[in-house]
Amino acid sequence: MSTISCSVFVDGRRAASGSDPEAALRTARERSGMLWVGLDAPTDDELSGLADLLDLNRLAVRDCLRGNQRSKLEQYDRMLYIVLHPARYHDDSESVERSEIALFVGHDHIVSVQPDGFVDQDDVRSRLQSRPSVLAKGPRSVVWMLIEAVLQGYGPVLDGVENDIDEIEEQLFSGDARVSRRIFKLQREVIELQHASAPLPDMIDRLERVTAGETEHHRIAAFGELADAARHVSDRVEAFRNTLASALSVHSTLVEQENNEAMRRMSEAGLAQNDQVKKISSWAAILVAPTLVGTVYGMNFTHMPELHWAWGYPAALALMLASSLVLYAVFKRKGWL
Repeated sequence: MSTISCSVFVDGRRAASGSDPEAALRTARERSGMLWVGLDAPTDDELSGLADLLDLNRLAVRDCLRGNQRSKLEQYDRMLYIVLHPARYHDDSESVERSEIALFVGHDHIVSVQPDGFVDQDDVRSRLQSRPSVLAKGPRSVVWMLIEAVLQGYGPVLDGVENDIDEIEEQLFSGDARVSRRIFKLQREVIELQHASAPLPDMIDRLERVTAGETEHHRIAAFGELADAARHVSDRVEAFRNTLASALSVHSTLVEQENNEAMRRMSEAGLAQNDQVKKISSWAAILVAPTLVGTVYGMNFTHMPELHWAWGYPAALALMLASSLVLYAVFKRKGWL
């Protein structure tokens, strides 16, 4: 369900509020104030109507309607178009939920658009109202506060990811086969978080330069602090990505070592089995020779060699024994026995 909230600020204090952008804009310009229009899940017609009212750049509006954009800052004449990606971490599923908020920043107005109410804009307004000296600086103060809110939201996300990485490092050497899937899943979440956070330092530096040029200041400390915080976030995310890549490499090495060890055990078992087969085959051959002689002389034919010879029986036994001894000596020499 779409919602729209309009706030008019004059000299750092809220002077009017409501849900009619046209009336709010008229009030803001009559009193030389600033208009902040917050849109949650707006329809295309609502955003297009607001674009006509505030003369928003059509290319920026088209990008906003399309959605799924990277974090960026673009300048169209005197209007800035900024896309931020707030995030929160779900520890139960070890997943990073990201959203998108687009800002149209003019000289006396700002429009914030998000598809799902991910950022509590009322809370941001309340925090900003408690700092009237900041709010009095105009639309850029709202941008500053929204960026600060996004960066503060990254804190619990980074802590959650870091905790999961610590658990992965302990799980890595436990032999749990599920650790690779966990690494891949968390790595994908970190990559998406990197896409959201990596552009922020340059965006804030550009925003500072644009603002300083308009106000004839060389440096704005508030934006400098934001840029430092954004670099800290970006550096931590980059470190997480490198750590996960190293963990994946270590896991691959451990799996390869386990596979090599398994192959070695299989080879040893195969060699042992082969030795047993050799022994069995050798003894089978040794026993087959006398059996063959005995079988031949057990045929009971009338005419057989040496059938009536007095030494026939001892000779047959001697032949059996000799064949067995010869085969035993041969197999022993080959190492089969």
